[in-house]
Amino acid sequence: MDKNQVGIQYMQEGKWEEAAKVFNEAIEENPNNPIAYINFGNLLSVLNETEKAHSFYQRAIELDESAAAAYYSAGNLYFNDENFIKAKDMFETALKKGLHNSDNYFMLGLTLINLEQPRLALPYLQRSVELNSEDAEARFQYGLCLAQEGFINESIEQLEQCIALDSTHADALYNLGVAYGFKEDGDKALEFFNRALEVQPDHILAGYGKKLIEKN
Repeated sequence: MDKNQVGIQYMQEGKWEEAAKVFNEAIEENPNNPIAYINFGNLLSVLNETEKAHSFYQRAIELDESAAAAYYSAGNLYFNDENFIKAKDMFETALKKGLHNSDNYFMLGLTLINLEQPRLALPYLQRSVELNSEDAEARFQYGLCLAQEGFINESIEQLEQCIALDSTHADALYNLGVAYGFKEDGDKALEFFNRALEVQPDHILAGYGKKLIEKN
C-alpha cells in the first residue's frame, strides 16, 4: 500500500504519531510529490498546528500550482480562523483548479454567507446538495440561505429534507417553525418548535417561538 494511503488510514484511526512518521517518509522518498505535503498539512491541521499546516500546503502549491486539494485545505484553515476573504480566495482557486466536489462548493457557499453575501452563496450551496444529496448540514445551510433571500417554500423543502436525513437537527426544526410562522400556519409552526425543544430542551429561540405562537 502507498505510504500516503497508510498515513491516511492511521489518521482515520487517530494514530497521529504513526501518520506523521509515514508522511515524513513519503516526503523523504519523493520530495517533489505534493500529495504527501498536503496529507502532512491535513494532519497538522487536525492537531491545530495551523502555521505549520499552511507551510506544507504552500510547499505543495509551489511543487504543483494545480494541486487543488492544497487550496481547499488552506481555505479550511482560513475559514476556521474567520479570515473569510482569504478562505473565499482559496476555495475559488480550488474550484478553478478542478476541485468540483460537494465539500468545496459547500465551504465556498458557507464562506460567502459569512461575508454577508447570501445571494452569491445560493448557487454554490445548491450545487453542493446536488452533488451530495445525503448531506444534512448542506441542506440546512441551503435552506437557511433560501429563507434569507425570501424563498420560503423552497426553504421549507430543503429543511424538511434535512430533518428526513437527521431527525435530531434542532436548528432545522426551529427554522421550519419560523418558516411556517411566516406563512401564518400556527399549528405547523408550533409542531416544529415543540419538536426542536424535544431534541434540545434549552433551545432558547424555539422556546421563544413557541411562546409567541401560544400567545396568539
